[in-house]
Amino acid sequence: MRWKGGRRSSHVEDRRGTSNGGFGFPTGRGRRVRVGRKSAGGGIGFVVLVVAALYFGIDPSILLQGGPSVSVDSGPARQPTEQENQLADFVSVVLADTEDSWNEIFAQQGKDYIEPSLVLFSGAVRSACGLAQSAMGPFYCPGDNKVYIDLSFYDDMRRKFGAPGDFAQAYVIAHEVGHHVQNLLGISDEVHNAQQRVSKVEGNELSVRLELQADCLAGLWAVHADRARDIIEQGDVDEALNAAAAIGDDRLQKQTTGRVSPDSFTHGTSEQRARWFKTGMQGKSINDCNTFSVSRL
Repeated sequence: MRWKGGRRSSHVEDRRGTSNGGFGFPTGRGRRVRVGRKSAGGGIGFVVLVVAALYFGIDPSILLQGGPSVSVDSGPARQPTEQENQLADFVSVVLADTEDSWNEIFAQQGKDYIEPSLVLFSGAVRSACGLAQSAMGPFYCPGDNKVYIDLSFYDDMRRKFGAPGDFAQAYVIAHEVGHHVQNLLGISDEVHNAQQRVSKVEGNELSVRLELQADCLAGLWAVHADRARDIIEQGDVDEALNAAAAIGDDRLQKQTTGRVSPDSFTHGTSEQRARWFKTGMQGKSINDCNTFSVSRL
């Protein structure tokens, strides 16, 4: 990915090296972390959290919902390494590119794009959606319009999920920004409200459609940015498709439990995630990413 000459975003908050104390794992039932009127967007990170829960024999609903908390030490504060700072620079460039792209896309529809902030953290972090630990991976909080990421997640992508590459890393940011776009358009609230009226299985299907749309919006960003700024190099698209496929519900469930349970999917299969990212790259507008209007995902 051609990124080193790109603009840096002014919306990056670096909270690495700060101590956030313990992290509360809420208990209860349901599908989302609920704090006040806002809940944390599913994003890529929640896939990792659920996988971690399954691996350690924990009910994922315990980690994702409101209720009593269990304290988890975030560990001692430390200074970022030079490699981590270079990665933070990369993230800043990707965020800036999403700003440029979505400002243009929204303007084409006569809308104003509100740029999100991105918070770099290590260990644990406080957000308007509650406390979060790095094990959750990247997530978007609609309560403060911020994307949160511990850069160690990128090492996990490479080592644990076999998804290396800078464009794969850019896809992660673009997916979470996709949740921000959904929030601005009111899609996230519509889905959450609908989930309160249906069964858990039906609610999971709505969650899948929301996540696949975020994958598609990431693809829409990629093609728009490449047309405007020529950022994609040979092999980049394959990196992003590989990353999308690596965190499909079916693949992760197979790896962690040895079986696949479609009714419990919340993010989509490997094939679906890669295909909807590709659909976004072939699209021209947000309407091309309407996962809620198709019968077959």
